Amino acid sequence: MLKEFQEFAVKGNVIDMAVGIIIGGAFGKIVSSLVNDIIMPPIGLLVGKVDFSNLFIDLSGNGYATLAQANEAGAPTINYGLFINNVIDFLVVAFSLFLIVRWINTLRATAAAAIENEEAPCASAPSTKECPYCLSEIPVKAIRCAHCTSDLSDGR
Repeated sequence: MLKEFQEFAVKGNVIDMAVGIIIGGAFGKIVSSLVNDIIMPPIGLLVGKVDFSNLFIDLSGNGYATLAQANEAGAPTINYGLFINNVIDFLVVAFSLFLIVRWINTLRATAAAAIENEEAPCASAPSTKECPYCLSEIPVKAIRCAHCTSDLSDGR
């Protein structure tokens, strides 16, 4: 059983998946920072200097000024500002992945076209010629026309 697990764990697919998960986690942190620190502040400024991460509904009715105060007091809240941040987070990640997949598909199509062009047979020399007397198509190496029996040995 240990040997089977070792074979499974060392397979290329498992290692690729692990690398993808690690990079995805790091990418998620970058996107969260992009949304929270760069995208949301200007949007908040445009809609009246609102900090979306601090938008909440206090279900206890005590009227806390900030989400931090409500959380500290243990009050139940609906954190719709954080939800808006997460939706924007998702949209940025989804759009980024769309661009990456589109780029990869373009690379694949370009590579497939290059391979197809390499495999295409080159235009070879013609294998037939036209008889100058009867205009029939005959093999290039023929010295007599099979149709009109004209002598072609003079280089025509």
